[in-house]
Amino acid sequence: MSSACCSSPKSSSLLLRHHPAAKFRPLLFCIQIQSSQNPSPASLKRTTRRRSLLVLSLPLSTLLLLPPNPTTSSSSSSSAAAAAAAFDPLTEAERSASAVLDRRVADAVRLLDLARDLQAQGDFPRALLYFTQVVKDYKDLALSEYARVGRALVLYEIGDRDEAIAEMEDVSVSLKGYPEIHAALAAALYADKHAPLLAENQFAIATLLDPHYTDLSYVKETKHWPPSLVSSLQHFITLS
Repeated sequence: MSSACCSSPKSSSLLLRHHPAAKFRPLLFCIQIQSSQNPSPASLKRTTRRRSLLVLSLPLSTLLLLPPNPTTSSSSSSSAAAAAAAFDPLTEAERSASAVLDRRVADAVRLLDLARDLQAQGDFPRALLYFTQVVKDYKDLALSEYARVGRALVLYEIGDRDEAIAEMEDVSVSLKGYPEIHAALAAALYADKHAPLLAENQFAIATLLDPHYTDLSYVKETKHWPPSLVSSLQHFITLS
């Protein structure tokens, strides 16, 4: 049966139509061999189309996992690295200006730290000099506002208290939310201006942000407030 099948396509068709074992696998295999030996142009076209669809049906992840060309990858990486090294967003003038600003900030921080150290040591006159220098020479920097806080506290001790309170009021606006200046202003308003309501408002802001300002030892030993301002805060807290 197998030889007859393979010898004639027409007999293969008759066998498929009438033979009771037409569904057997050997017969189908024979028919496939016969058709592949004499492919028609239409079948070649269908086969090509099926192969194209098979390639297009591959998942994208399979295509992405194909190994890259090492030569192309290394040359692309080298080109990207060279381009990144050659790119400089800053001009020479901008780089020089940035270096000058860095030096100014470093100098201002050094002077501010020195003033605070002198304040902690109780050397209020020298501390006042350095705080004032930062305020005058570096007023374009944001940290000069913190120098104004130190200057106001020291002025309250050794200078004009009215000037110190005016400085505190001004800084409490520019540094609104900075608890130390609100606590210091509360003490000064209560003790020197006899304005308990204003003092309560300022102290509420300070203690809401930092409850430590209800502790006299904190302002004396940690914040290094001058003795006169510590005394004013004590009067406010005790309502004396």
